[in-house]
Order: sequence, then structure tokens, then C-alpha cells
Amino acid sequence: MGHSAKGVRGRPRSEAVERSIVEGVLKLIEDGVPLADLSIERIARTAGVGKATIYRRWSGKEELFVEILRGIDDPPPELPGESMRGDLIVCLEHLRRRGVNLRSSALLHNVFAQMKSLPKLWQAYHATVIEPQRRVLREVLRRGVENGELRDDVDIVLANDLFVGPMLVRTVLRSDAPLDEGLAERIVDSVLAGLRPTG
Repeated sequence: MGHSAKGVRGRPRSEAVERSIVEGVLKLIEDGVPLADLSIERIARTAGVGKATIYRRWSGKEELFVEILRGIDDPPPELPGESMRGDLIVCLEHLRRRGVNLRSSALLHNVFAQMKSLPKLWQAYHATVIEPQRRVLREVLRRGVENGELRDDVDIVLANDLFVGPMLVRTVLRSDAPLDEGLAERIVDSVLAGLRPTG
């Protein structure tokens, strides 16, 4: 191991270790091991590393799982920032694609289904993935009020749910409903019809 101590070469080594840990977790999940049974010890054994190696990188299972879920997900979209309508469509298109991924990936679907019964993991996922996305959307709506694209008496938190809700209903509750290409645009325009300033 001595030769890898040249500073520069240390980083790829640690990336390789992280990759083997993540792949170890994914393999265990694919093999049908429930998330609740995935101890750090078992993950370390599968990845061929010591427990301390995992704890050096992640505070525990929740943080590790959330990072893995984030890695499977598309990164958050870049918002064009030219109009509220355009930004909303980009945000919803991101949700639509995630929905398509969730349907097509048995692994993702399985993880999401189990996560609901693990409150700590669900909270961690909410805090690190869902809440930042909701903040972005609320900011888009707030800018919409400022530039006159949205009525100033609109409840921003409720409006957020009005835009996001239809996509989540189709993804989570109605898995047979189409998640077709133009859906994000249709949802945004339908909701905006009721929330735009009149006259």
C-alpha cells in the first residue's frame, strides 16, 4: 500500500472504496435483503471493508442509503429562470422522469416501498432530497408572484402541492396512468389557468 501514499493517488482509491460499498448495498438489496436487515456490519462484509471505513464516510445507515438513492436519481434540474411557467415545467418534468424510473426499476420501487416503514430513513430522505426540491419550487412560485405571473393572494405552499400533486398521484397511486412526454406542460398550464392574475 506504501506506493499509494503520494497524496494525488489517494483520492481514486477512496472513490473505489465508496463505489464498492455502494455496489455492496445495491447487491444486497437486489438479493432481496430487506433494508431493515442491512446492518453496517453486513454491508462492510459484502463490500470487503471494515466498519470503520463506512463510518468514516457516513454517519450511519440512513445517510448511506439516502446517498445511494440520490445517486440512482437524476440530479436536480438546472432552471432556465426566464419565466415561472418555464421553470415549473422543468421541475415537473424532473418528477415525471423520476416516476418513469421508479416504475421501470424494480430496485428503486422496492427501496421506496420499504423506506416508508423505516421512519428514520424516510425522515432523512425527506430532509436531504424532498425538502430541498420543495424549496426550489416555492422559490419559483415566489418569483412568479413578484413578476406578476402569479396572483399575489395565492397560498404558495398550497400552489406547490397543486403543481406537484398530479404527478405524484400518477406515480405513486395510479401506476397504470400514463406519464407521457407533454404531461408536465399540461399540468402547469391547467393549474396556472386558475392562478394567473386576471385582467
